Amino acid sequence: MRLASHLMRPVVPWMTKSDDAILELLDETDIALPPAAISFNIDVSHPTVRRRLPQLLDHGLVRKADEDKGYYVITEKGRQYLAGELNVSDLENKSD
Repeated sequence: MRLASHLMRPVVPWMTKSDDAILELLDETDIALPPAAISFNIDVSHPTVRRRLPQLLDHGLVRKADEDKGYYVITEKGRQYLAGELNVSDLENKSD
């Protein structure tokens, strides 16, 4: 089922393969994680994860669970993206 959803996800120019891995980990664990733990668990460099999280945050796919410690969780919009329920236009502009 996950494979079918992955094939139906919109292709968004600003997103990378690392973004999918970050979102999938946050969805599967359903816990707040800091960039270092995300990096360790998806085998993507820590600098890359730290660079990609603000993009995902700006587009409403993740949110900060703890401002001081930098923990992130997936949002409902992030889950909709993973399920292939969003259009490209839903992801082109940054969230307010």
